[in-house]
Amino acid sequence: MPITRRHLLGAAAVLAVVVTILLLMGREPMCKCGYVKIWHGVVFSSENSQHISDWYSPSHVIHGFAFYGLLFLVARRRLSVGARLIAATAIEGGWEILENTPLIINRYREATIALDYYGDSVLNSACDILFMAIGFVLASRLRVWLSVAIVVFLELFVLWMIRDNLTLNILMLVWPLDAVKRWQSGA
Repeated sequence: MPITRRHLLGAAAVLAVVVTILLLMGREPMCKCGYVKIWHGVVFSSENSQHISDWYSPSHVIHGFAFYGLLFLVARRRLSVGARLIAATAIEGGWEILENTPLIINRYREATIALDYYGDSVLNSACDILFMAIGFVLASRLRVWLSVAIVVFLELFVLWMIRDNLTLNILMLVWPLDAVKRWQSGA
């Protein structure tokens, strides 16, 4: 069964709940700078993770590929692809909420190169969820080899551009390495 309007409305409802929770948590609705950019490409900036997209947007597309694969493996017989999209949206939304708690914000500051990170704006979090949905839908329509190729390309491209990517982000949150932190900072 394909992704239907009902599934899209379900995913939108999850997104609305996440946005509401983030606002109730006191997260900034948008960049404190007072304007919205489609793209903000300066990683070491107070505006990083505050606008519609940035260098970490590809990692959310990769989340979509990963969630599609994981949910395909564990739930394809029980849940339609549309229901799995709603579940993936809930998982990504849960991460966006957790990512914007003092626990994770402080972990980023301690363990990664994101010294000035103070959390995402609600706009950025909502767009991160939309980027995940794009990755999920792509994965549902592409052959596995092409999905893998896109993930590898995105990881290598972002690594080349900013010395960071989803793989290093996870590594540095779970098991920080001083050598990686020095390399990322250009030292």
